[in-house]
Amino acid sequence: MDRHSYQSNGLQLPGADKDRQYSIHSKSGFHSIIIFLGLVLSSMLINEANANECLYVSSYHTGYEWNDGIEEGIEKNLKGTCTLDKFYMDSKRNPNASFIKKMAIKTKKYIEKTKPDIVIACDDNASKYLIMPYYKNDKLPFVFCGINWTVEEYGYPYSNATGIIEIAPIQPLLKVIKSIVGRVKTGVYLSADVLTEHKDYQRYKSKYSEQGINLKSAFVKTNEGWKKAFLEAQNADFIILNNNSGINDWNKNNIQEFVSNHASTLTVTNYDWMIPYAMLAITKLPQEQGEWAAKVAQAILSGEDPGEIPIVVNRRWNIYVNDPLIDASTYTLPSTIASKAVHRGK
Repeated sequence: MDRHSYQSNGLQLPGADKDRQYSIHSKSGFHSIIIFLGLVLSSMLINEANANECLYVSSYHTGYEWNDGIEEGIEKNLKGTCTLDKFYMDSKRNPNASFIKKMAIKTKKYIEKTKPDIVIACDDNASKYLIMPYYKNDKLPFVFCGINWTVEEYGYPYSNATGIIEIAPIQPLLKVIKSIVGRVKTGVYLSADVLTEHKDYQRYKSKYSEQGINLKSAFVKTNEGWKKAFLEAQNADFIILNNNSGINDWNKNNIQEFVSNHASTLTVTNYDWMIPYAMLAITKLPQEQGEWAAKVAQAILSGEDPGEIPIVVNRRWNIYVNDPLIDASTYTLPSTIASKAVHRGK
């Protein structure tokens, strides 16, 4: 051992003036040990908090606004709980079933490689193509979110999975439409031609038909296809602009100008990023999905049984009015709506 090394019983250095050295180094060494132990303890606490590995699997891609909001809620509420990894299946821009199946297999291999302690899976395709065929009642716990309307087709609940279902405010939206338009007989559901939008449409159609409303669909794949369908829908009593995600050549400025020049029928939506093209919106909050999923993941990591945690539905809405489009139309908003809404465009 050289002169600059400590012995295992500590604080003694070899060489002359041992007592003096002990007196000097015992004080500084003591404080050093306290600091060192503090750092070790802090490191242990941090490592313990982040010892768990969480994986977020998105059915879609980063940059899709709804899922970005869900992801935001997850990240915020999992901070300090686990290391959060992410995998994107990109099935919104690539809705072909064969592509999605290949991505599901890639996701499965990624799970097997990284061995997460829990997986948060967002939107229908992750459940349909990944969880149901490969992980139903498996040991690995899953929390799903963003699944539209019902989970029956995926066989939930599983012993290893729970989640939050995403429902749109269909009845509140129709109530608002009637308060503005009056008598309502026909409507058009205009949206991108992807799986979740077909699922949404069937729910809208079923609920509205119960009240004598004929809701037709217009599923499109292109920017020009959307504009054509929008023009054809102007004879209806209202138009639901449900989602543009999946229209890969979407041109925001072009569509905004087009709508400003051609909108005569009341347009409504459930998505806040569609507000620039719609007169009125009652929107779901994506952060609610992420917050709930993250908190349930924390509970499961703390020892809760996922099969014992009830599946829930979202409960929060926002109301928005696009003032320039409303002002340019023949419609007048009831004061009860105008006073509650967030106004955009003024």
